[in-house]
Amino acid sequence: MTDSLAQRLGAALSARGQSVATAESCTGGMVAAALTDIAGSSAWFGFGWVTYANEAKQQEIAVSPVTLATFGAVSEHTVLEMAAGARNASGADFAVAISGIAGPGGAVPGKPVGTVWFAVDGPQGCVTRCERFEGDRAAVRAAARDAALALLLECVTAA
Repeated sequence: MTDSLAQRLGAALSARGQSVATAESCTGGMVAAALTDIAGSSAWFGFGWVTYANEAKQQEIAVSPVTLATFGAVSEHTVLEMAAGARNASGADFAVAISGIAGPGGAVPGKPVGTVWFAVDGPQGCVTRCERFEGDRAAVRAAARDAALALLLECVTAA
């Protein structure tokens, strides 16, 4: 499924002459890896950040420390800033951001293990989504990768 999503995304971006960047936390570069598995992806993918630590989010893609302190790393506010920061820093047409709790620890009240926030920043504005995935750490991360690719494909084809 991942290969098909990434291939479809690459074809859609290529057809439109557009590009994408990634800003990942809990997926640790899995979305960027899926994109770069596609031959010729350098035509539409040039930048990806793994900003696992809050400091990386702040230093690399301009997430506000106030946002992190107020809403936490796993929040709609944070992924919106991650996506905007990645898009601005890369100059890409689209940027996708992912931040979540893959487990087995890390749950907080209102944010159980498996909670993952997504944002796509593109020419038509921003779209966010929150999902709750079941399974162990590997399953949550894989599901988050696939959901990010699907959301990105949805946004690219709608633009």
